[in-house]
Amino acid sequence: MTSFYKPAPQRYKILCEYRAFPSDEYAFSSQAALHGLSPENDVIRLRPRPGEHYLRESDILDAIKEHGSSLALVLFSGIQYYTGQWFPMQKITRAAHDVGAICGWDCAHAAGNVPLSLHDWDVDFAVWCTYKYMNSGPGGIGGLFIHEKWVDKEKPKMAGWWGHDEATRFQMPDRFSPIPGAQGFQQSNPSTLNIAALLGSLELFERAGGINVLRRKAIRTTAYLEALLKASPYYLSADKAGVAFESNKPAFTIITPSERDSRGTQLSLLFSAENMPVVFEEMTKRGVIGDERHPGIIRYAPSALYCTFEDCRRTAELLNEVLAQLE
Repeated sequence: MTSFYKPAPQRYKILCEYRAFPSDEYAFSSQAALHGLSPENDVIRLRPRPGEHYLRESDILDAIKEHGSSLALVLFSGIQYYTGQWFPMQKITRAAHDVGAICGWDCAHAAGNVPLSLHDWDVDFAVWCTYKYMNSGPGGIGGLFIHEKWVDKEKPKMAGWWGHDEATRFQMPDRFSPIPGAQGFQQSNPSTLNIAALLGSLELFERAGGINVLRRKAIRTTAYLEALLKASPYYLSADKAGVAFESNKPAFTIITPSERDSRGTQLSLLFSAENMPVVFEEMTKRGVIGDERHPGIIRYAPSALYCTFEDCRRTAELLNEVLAQLE
């Protein structure tokens, strides 16, 4: 953002999704404040419609048009960490460019999860971590993409030794000469242990046939798990779940889009705020490892690399067992 966020008197706003991942939110707010702008007024956080849990594509595109002349950056998550929504990345990028804005993406929950064509989609820049679907472990090395169209236009604003031209790096020159492209934005040499962990994971991806093969399986495992969950006597549609939650009945709904092209390998289950911690703990005791997000969300991701259809069946079965105990 230090390189690509250049607010001008008439073009200074940042458009992002409401409830972005906290590190993203911190970056948006701190960058706005750094330039003397208001994080509350100049960072536009787009919310779902009342009673809905994820953003409609049309609302995102309309917001870009509405704020177009004042937008400096459009910054979204490839896949929204809380809801699991896969945003229409190519359409949003094109819409941002149509109004003269730069478009960047946080692909932390998309990398290793869904196929990405950042160059072909004309994405300006993107960042991601590798410790989620890419399995490199906590603290794993991060990733950066910068479109080649920026090579001669945008140089790193925060120069680092590891981003210097490899041919002269160890000559220790005083003047910074960046490697063209994303490599020039590196700060320091990465940990060999982190690289080894990521390499091991990437080799498994290759042996499995690559992201496109894994995506085909992921579509099936996610749909299978969704079908099993929706067949549960404790499942309620989103419009009916609120009443059950108010009375703290054992129930849940799914706030992730059902359309396969609008989600990755994740289903976000919403429980009452009181029941969720109990359900999460009991499921963990039974060997089903998910992720909790307060208030009320448990995320399950039947990752195609290592989860089976039997894992999906068993997860739904155990969830029914746990919820039955809460009646």
